[in-house]
Amino acid sequence: MKTLQKISYDPVTVSGGYTDRFLNVDLNANDIFIETLAPDFKEKYTGGRGYALKMIWDRTTRDTRYDSPENMLIMASGPLGNDPGFPGTGKFIAGTISPLTGTFIDSNVGGHFGPLLKLAGFDALSVTGIADQDSIIIINGDEGAISIVSAPSYGNDVDRGSISFGEALLKDINNNEYSASYAAVTAGEGACNAKFGILNSLYYDKKRDRIRAKQAGRGGTGTVMRFKGLKGIVVNSSLSRADGNNAIEPAGVRKAGSALKKVIRGCDPDQLNLATWGTTGLSEYMDKFHIFPINNYQYGRGEDSPKLFAEVFLDKYFSKKMPDGCYYGCNLACSKGAEDVDLIRGPMAGQKVGIDGPEYETVGAVCCMGIFDPHYVMEYNWYCDDYGLDTISTGVTISFLMECVQRGFLNKEDIGYDLSFGNIESADRLLHEIAGGQGFGKIAGQGVAKSKKWIAEKYAEKTGDDIQKILTELDRFAMEVKGLEFSMYISKESLAQQGGYGFALKGPQHDEAWLIFIDQVHMELPTFERKAEALKWFPLIRTWFNATGLCKLPWIDVRHPEAAKTDRPARNFPTLDYYVAYYNATTGSNKTLQDLLDDSERLYILQKLINLRQGKGTRASDQIPHRAMGPVYLNEYEFRADYYDKWLQENAGDDNIPDTPEERLNLLIKKREQAFQDLCDAVYKEKGFTSDGVPKPETVENFGLLDDKAEKLLDAFK
Repeated sequence: MKTLQKISYDPVTVSGGYTDRFLNVDLNANDIFIETLAPDFKEKYTGGRGYALKMIWDRTTRDTRYDSPENMLIMASGPLGNDPGFPGTGKFIAGTISPLTGTFIDSNVGGHFGPLLKLAGFDALSVTGIADQDSIIIINGDEGAISIVSAPSYGNDVDRGSISFGEALLKDINNNEYSASYAAVTAGEGACNAKFGILNSLYYDKKRDRIRAKQAGRGGTGTVMRFKGLKGIVVNSSLSRADGNNAIEPAGVRKAGSALKKVIRGCDPDQLNLATWGTTGLSEYMDKFHIFPINNYQYGRGEDSPKLFAEVFLDKYFSKKMPDGCYYGCNLACSKGAEDVDLIRGPMAGQKVGIDGPEYETVGAVCCMGIFDPHYVMEYNWYCDDYGLDTISTGVTISFLMECVQRGFLNKEDIGYDLSFGNIESADRLLHEIAGGQGFGKIAGQGVAKSKKWIAEKYAEKTGDDIQKILTELDRFAMEVKGLEFSMYISKESLAQQGGYGFALKGPQHDEAWLIFIDQVHMELPTFERKAEALKWFPLIRTWFNATGLCKLPWIDVRHPEAAKTDRPARNFPTLDYYVAYYNATTGSNKTLQDLLDDSERLYILQKLINLRQGKGTRASDQIPHRAMGPVYLNEYEFRADYYDKWLQENAGDDNIPDTPEERLNLLIKKREQAFQDLCDAVYKEKGFTSDGVPKPETVENFGLLDDKAEKLLDAFK
């Protein structure tokens, strides 16, 4: 590893959850510089997503693209990350301008990288520029040294992988031994060739005696990293994690953490049982309530679905007696893994590997392709992780292409082989082609939004049909909004989740508003007004978790027994009281929950301004495909005809219910479209936006963001 640049520094001690230092690395100039943040910076922007948003707003422009040298790849924890005394504190965010959406994206990821970065002296790391050779950044908190070095080579099979390369790197850098004081972020070959490349957050698990991986999966953060010529970032600190935040009131932290751990211990086994099943437990719920995304979201339930339920993975793959938290002190321990799994397909066939996961989203991505083979789920999980590909975007893109075959827009000659629902061999072949940038993988690796344009042009050449007409038809079942592929929940029967997908600022994922469970399963949003209200409130509290360095699951997936006695049980206020106490004890603040929501809303408005600047912020950008609202084709309608006919009887209003299924389907689509537009009006009003989805100047001013730049931007939308 040839040293390209190296500086010495004095690591500052964390105080009240912060270091107030920002590390900047410019790969164009091989420059490393440390920035001290102004005293009021953390008060306004909190950390994590907030820090990334502010830097992107200040230091990029409307012309910045994912491959622009000035684009920033930012990794930031928050004031509450890194305290084993409280559950779920290993999180950090990776934020950048996305290759898929063209605007800000961030992914919330676990592991040890964020906490170790803070202990090494930094609240955030920003990487700009493009290296002229593959490079590694090394942040050694023990030695007080930061280096940019040329990336080492460990052989082609290892070098192409994200996890395999990271495993070799973490040993190489520490005298051929793994250590819990080292963590890394890496990206692999797939991130070089696809727009939906991921980052792997790698850390040593002493119990399993191997490197574990968590993913920053959405929006192409890994693609940005590899385009910059960056293969990995390593951070090291031997400082104790216990009381590592140097909380202002340590006793308050311990009290809040103990209370939450008690709730998790007592309630999780009788609720989602995440400690045993991980998030695979959601598969059975989703199938039961017609939410499992089968065949590109056409069907929500299938007779083969039980093959992908939690018990299958627990019996065949998961290590039953192995506690699996992705950071110290989290007794929810939902980060499941498997050891010595045989790979039977792909270039690594014949090897045994350790696999981290699958999460529910990966299971959903496989059933979205019409595949119900649990072993293929495991292989798909491992290959996507090692290649550095988002399991969600990969699966949704392949599923969309499969439906294009089903509907006659693509054929075997276009692809080179039969790509039909349920065909494991074809799906697997395309996965490897995407990773290698080969064959039809060159098209699929661009994601759904760009693939559908290629298909429309290709189909128009063959048929002479109008390209725009073809695109309009493809748009009905192309499961993307703002350029990002949908996460793995069917929203046909949940108007709240339709809004959650459409209004999500970074695209249709569950990070900002996972309302499907409380709306369709628990039925806790019974009125239109409740749905609109939830679509303002939930994105704010979830943004707060991403700003502070926390995992949301102990709050959203473990319901406090006292929550049922409140007027909004889904908000789980009794547990949020613990989080407020934890925040105040750590930082020395005296804030209420509403204060924290106000802090979060400032970040939400700032992200909306970035979207507007980048061309993705108006009502037009919030529109969702018909498939997200209801059935598009007759086969979907007939699969649940009784349900849809009953819905029409209850919601037809002055319209007469037609006699034929085709006409009833058209009326259904019309009614669902109108309901979504009514929701847009109500939610924009709730948020202080215009009817076009643009924040009103007074809304922006309320949060101290109406500077000259913001004012000029808003003037363009008058």
